[in-house]
Amino acid sequence: MPEASTPANSRERLFEVVIDEETVAHPNPSVEHEREVAIFDLLEGNSFQLNDRDDGPYRLALSVRDGRLAFDIGNKDVTTLVTHFVPTAHFRRIIKDYFIVCESYYVAIRSAPASTIQAIDVNRRALHDEGTRILVERLSGKASMDFDTARRLFTLVCALHWKG
Repeated sequence: MPEASTPANSRERLFEVVIDEETVAHPNPSVEHEREVAIFDLLEGNSFQLNDRDDGPYRLALSVRDGRLAFDIGNKDVTTLVTHFVPTAHFRRIIKDYFIVCESYYVAIRSAPASTIQAIDVNRRALHDEGTRILVERLSGKASMDFDTARRLFTLVCALHWKG
């Protein structure tokens, strides 16, 4: 797995990321903001490569179909070169726990002491990192990416599962 983000002129990167709007159910402003920031940060610097291919940079369309995450990956010439499916069951527990901690975090930032907010944030980050590792593991052998790219993709996976 690459360690650093790849330059914008590299073939080993994502140049576009879209989320299926029909999949996203009633995002709240915080989730919408997280999604926008994740996409912006992804496009600013990422490292992404389809294994056994050299036809990037890539376009990623992320959705949920038939209970599975669908990673539709194309390039500038072809809308979909390949689709990789990952069962959502692999993420169910971690996303549920992540949303619970995020809700606690958003409540805490309104009135809790800084030490409480910091403790919740440490938990939130740990769950996010765990989800990121699961994502990397599930895409292993199909696509390679650095940890920051995978983290931002996990944020988008969470946005697809937000129920409000």
